[in-house]
Amino acid sequence: MKKYLSLVTFSHTIFAMPFAFIGFFLAVTTTTHTFEWQKLLFMVMCMVFARNSAMAFNRYLDRDIDAKNPRTKVRDIPAGRLTANAALTFTLINCALFVSTTWFINSLCFYLSPVALLVVLGYSATKRFTALCHLVLGLGLSLAPIGAYLVVTGEFALLPVFFSLSVLCWVSGFDIIYALQDEDFDRAEKLHSIPAYLGKVNALRLSTFLHVLSAIFIVMPVFFTLVGWPYYIGIIFFCCMLTYQHMLVKPNDLSRVNFAFMTTNGIASVVFAVFFLIDRLWVR
Repeated sequence: MKKYLSLVTFSHTIFAMPFAFIGFFLAVTTTTHTFEWQKLLFMVMCMVFARNSAMAFNRYLDRDIDAKNPRTKVRDIPAGRLTANAALTFTLINCALFVSTTWFINSLCFYLSPVALLVVLGYSATKRFTALCHLVLGLGLSLAPIGAYLVVTGEFALLPVFFSLSVLCWVSGFDIIYALQDEDFDRAEKLHSIPAYLGKVNALRLSTFLHVLSAIFIVMPVFFTLVGWPYYIGIIFFCCMLTYQHMLVKPNDLSRVNFAFMTTNGIASVVFAVFFLIDRLWVR
């Protein structure tokens, strides 16, 4: 179990899961649908299965690339702790569990489950042909708020889209920062990434622009639903964490990239989600 948790870097669930809770409780508090423990459990299961599938498939598909990269050669498959076939089998099992779980939620979630898997699994191949791979990763994680909203309602709405757009820009921006570490390797191996395409300085500028957009989208719900002071505190904190990670990383100093990637973004998502949930209780 420890090997498989390492394979999928389970701790990184902290990025998307809080926004799935946001989408779920947004639906519960802004529609006539009521809270159900069963739906919440199904939502969490779908998040875990989808992410397990995406990460295991990424490790499987990138195993040869990871073996060449000094930064990633310690990952489980190139290091020999897990076989490629074991990772692929784990991927297929989680895909099946994801689709099966959506069957018990509602018909819309079930019909859309292959589309969701196509996005989250398809990301793994994008670095081979487009520098927009960071946006595809962001798109995959941005499905969390909308998907969780659909679990409750079975219907699309505008409000969760703002949170999804914020996640898309937020994740794309911090993935560009993370990819700065592999700029030279990506060029040497003819892999596509924003840092390899634009260079460190311009890549950081694009990351900043995406994070500004993320902040704008996180503010937009204010104009479409009633919110209280906890939500505004959450906005301020989230924006401060976005700003802070750009203060940590400079084109000539990447020593704190991992801290900016994992710690600041993990704290940003969890704390913002907590203030969102407090706000939902406050407004009700």
